[in-house]
Amino acid sequence: MLPGEWAERVKTVRVIGTGVMGRGIAQICAAAGVTVQLADARPEAVETAVAEIGRMYDKLASKGRMSAEEAAAAAGRLVPISDPLSSSDCDLVIEAVREDLETKRELFADLERTCPQHAVFATNTSSLQVTSIATALADPSRLAGLHFFNPVPLMRLVEVIPGARTAQDLPEGLTELVRRLGHTPVRATDTPGFLVNHAGRGLVTEALQILGEGLATPEDVDRVGRDVLGLRMGPFELMDLTALDVTHPAMESIFTGYYGDPRLRPSPITRTRLEAGLLGRKAGEGFYRYEDGVKQENPEPAAPEIARAPVWSDDGELLDSLAGAGVPVERGDEPSTAAVVLLTPFGHSAASAALSAGLPAERVCGVDPLSNATRCTLSVHPATGVDVARAAWAALAATGRAVTVVRDGPGMIAQRLLAAIVNTSCFIAEQRLATPGDIDTAVRLALGYPRGPLEWGQQVGARRVLTVLRALHAATGDPRYRPSRWLVERAELGLALDDTGTSVSDVL
Repeated sequence: MLPGEWAERVKTVRVIGTGVMGRGIAQICAAAGVTVQLADARPEAVETAVAEIGRMYDKLASKGRMSAEEAAAAAGRLVPISDPLSSSDCDLVIEAVREDLETKRELFADLERTCPQHAVFATNTSSLQVTSIATALADPSRLAGLHFFNPVPLMRLVEVIPGARTAQDLPEGLTELVRRLGHTPVRATDTPGFLVNHAGRGLVTEALQILGEGLATPEDVDRVGRDVLGLRMGPFELMDLTALDVTHPAMESIFTGYYGDPRLRPSPITRTRLEAGLLGRKAGEGFYRYEDGVKQENPEPAAPEIARAPVWSDDGELLDSLAGAGVPVERGDEPSTAAVVLLTPFGHSAASAALSAGLPAERVCGVDPLSNATRCTLSVHPATGVDVARAAWAALAATGRAVTVVRDGPGMIAQRLLAAIVNTSCFIAEQRLATPGDIDTAVRLALGYPRGPLEWGQQVGARRVLTVLRALHAATGDPRYRPSRWLVERAELGLALDDTGTSVSDVL
């Protein structure tokens, strides 16, 4: 049977687990015309879940997102069953129980003894290896991963994950079924973090590294992430939302699973905060404080009102912007002794760029070249004169942009976050853990980035991203900045980051 035919013939799905994930999976399955057997180890939880899903259908109908008839029909396809191990006929069993390896193994071993032979098994695990779960089965070919994201009805991505012994045609059949449910499937390999959780490590681990180096506050990093990079949420807001009791163990698990790859190294900051109970929004305090669930954020300091000094920069567009705001500028080959010097280095610190160019370090500040019309980042180093730094801040603020002032360092904030995001996804592509198209689709849909990381790196320029990583690697000696071979090859050969290029299989 072709995978598409199997997907269309799925009539009954059993969902085991009535928590938020199980309810969400049941909701989209029944809405797509599939009968859903809903089960839980606590039988009393099943009726509650059925009623809750019914209320969700009514809410959707009241908003015009489905008709009243469609809502009633979907609710009618929810069939509560008292025993998760029922021998009643079903085509697919999706497990959404707690994230514990032995619990999942025991469940599937029992299901194999009671479910019909044609039933396919799927685990909604987010961190456990599918292959490890399947070892409990006499026939591990029946099991694959179907990783939905919370909240399931709104998060349209599903990772389809074959284990080492999953039947060859099963992943494609599940892929077609995901499409039938109205969601977007991507194929991921059975490796730590699968695709999305692995790709997401780039942003949060680099944000924590920046914080650990004392370059910026969580608020500053988040503001740059939102306003300059266009992230829906800054990395520290995101960690507060997901909670450190989820985020930190995931970071440690993926780092350990890749045998200590420095690119994925967690931070002791989150371990300490986890032990202190600073979990995030659900605890009322994390990187931010929360009152009645509302984030409390310190206001940004106002720019100083001081007499404007002349500004010289290595960036003509920046000078044009300043001149248009009435700031006196100098346009010669070298700055005068009275000028504030604004350098815009990629990868390097403003201080090192000043020394390389023979410019007076005490009059030099850095401006991130990724700054945009909304926000710019100004960096100051230990030798910068205080009056110079304040004059630079006032000049940039005169353009109408918000200004984030940070400690000088290679790559500043936006460059470092972006380079980490792109390099992590290039590593995923290099290891053939997912296709370039699936990487971009998965990260964009699941993590809310404005574009896929490979597309994003291509837009900024693969050579520029490589320059940032090499400069960080040289300045810090930290192997976390080791560029992926995928990035290096495509930057040097002039290929797009999503271009798989010629492979040995193409030649043979």
